[in-house]
Amino acid sequence: MTSVTEIAPDVYRLSTFVPEIHLQFNQFLVRDREPLLFHTGPRAMFSVVREAVARVLPPSHVRWIGFSHFEADECGSLNEWLELASEATPVCSVVGALVSINDFAIRPARALAHGDVLATGRARWRFLHTPHVPHCWEAGLMFDETNRTLLCSDLFHQNGDVEPVTESDVVERARQTYLEYQAGILANYMPYTAQTAGIMESLAELKPRTLATMHGSTYVGDGARALRELAVVMRETMGPAPSRR
Repeated sequence: MTSVTEIAPDVYRLSTFVPEIHLQFNQFLVRDREPLLFHTGPRAMFSVVREAVARVLPPSHVRWIGFSHFEADECGSLNEWLELASEATPVCSVVGALVSINDFAIRPARALAHGDVLATGRARWRFLHTPHVPHCWEAGLMFDETNRTLLCSDLFHQNGDVEPVTESDVVERARQTYLEYQAGILANYMPYTAQTAGIMESLAELKPRTLATMHGSTYVGDGARALRELAVVMRETMGPAPSRR
């Protein structure tokens, strides 16, 4: 069963738990004059995501389909959505459009540079190009300047069937997930580059109130503090090993 929860004004979290892998897959639907769906989920989830969207608005009314990077859970059912919603357009980074989406998708993307704004009506979503945060050269996130909601993709990843929204600490949950992944075949889940700390600080400076993560609970509270604490966890769990003297 896919749950639907309003996590911020007119922003809905659509969440499907897959017990076989102990993981939630979340999409975020913005109800506005030009509705935005951020993350599509993989193709196998298209029907359940479509049914969840229909609980908020007619699926054919979706106007923008956004995602961070080219990966199945981010945009695997992009073309199914483009076929269903005849006015819909993919929206992603310039790099994402050039290297993947304009070849993969049945309609070309609206390519956003860092700082560009997508106005969906009442809301203004600023695009943030965040290479390799969380993954991939083309990665980007979206920030609603109206209600200070950050659509943060895989940042704050938490395993398990957790609550839709929390004001409790999600950083330690993310630490446990990273440590579990680093110990197995999913090691190097998130690259840690020379730019990671700076990108995380730039996100913290936005002072988001709501952190909408793809896997796990949405966090509501001091987003700047949470992002700075997560940056430390990322460095400790995935950063370069300390040099030996």
